[in-house]
Amino acid sequence: LSTQFWSTYTGLESEGQVLPKGSWGVHGLWPDFCDGSFGQYCDLSRQYDPVPSPNTTTGTPSGTPVPPYEGPSITTSLEAFGKFDLIAWMNKYIIPPPNPDSKIQKTKPINKKHRFWINQNFPNPILWAHEFSKHATCFSTFSLPCYGPLAPPNTEVLDFFETTISYFLALPTYSFLAAADILPSNSTTYTLSCLQDALRSAHRAMPYIGCSGPAWNSTEEGKGSLDSGRTVLSEVWYYYHVLGRVQDGKGEAKVPVEAGANGGSVSNCVKVEGGLRYPERSVGSEV
Repeated sequence: LSTQFWSTYTGLESEGQVLPKGSWGVHGLWPDFCDGSFGQYCDLSRQYDPVPSPNTTTGTPSGTPVPPYEGPSITTSLEAFGKFDLIAWMNKYIIPPPNPDSKIQKTKPINKKHRFWINQNFPNPILWAHEFSKHATCFSTFSLPCYGPLAPPNTEVLDFFETTISYFLALPTYSFLAAADILPSNSTTYTLSCLQDALRSAHRAMPYIGCSGPAWNSTEEGKGSLDSGRTVLSEVWYYYHVLGRVQDGKGEAKVPVEAGANGGSVSNCVKVEGGLRYPERSVGSEV
């Protein structure tokens, strides 16, 4: 799954941590199983998350505890490779100098300053460490034996971040929706099926659309309704089957898959016409 957030604030605007204007933000890249289940924190020797969530490997009291990481920031792993361009992109997009070894350079750049992999209420590197520790460690192709004894330390950390970004850049959710005249608004409301049509057409498969906010039937407008879907657009998950390493997924090796292919849900959002909000970002929260 290649996953993206629509956040309206960061909570750290005063420190310069703001959201990307005209774009959704990166959430992560996840290795769910075909039955919809998933692992998490699969290798505690590579646990760099200062705030593990959940705090056990199963999310239950019977799971193995995941100890909070207390070492240096995960950005030190990228700095060791000289990947300051990658850190800049994740924090604040600046067109970097040519780098033939960087996967970012193989994708058409966006000629604006942007911040794309942005956390909420915590500094950005905490989100990056969380995504690597919880999800990358559960991909077989990011496991240490796959790299061999001669690979520099933390090569898989670099690979995970570059791979996550390459998938994100191929999925411009904001543009997909804007092409169907679906834009952030604090006055206009939308219908889930319209968003589904726009994203399915662009991705060639139905993604999962996630919502937050109050349930429709708990609002004044939805009082008495049987629809308990949430009312504020917040996330999109794009599913793929990948032949070979996820790092190499491109062309025919990366096949879009319907979110409901295994019989699971395709959304937790309200389904009634005009019930869905796609809110504008807070003043001062995007650049």
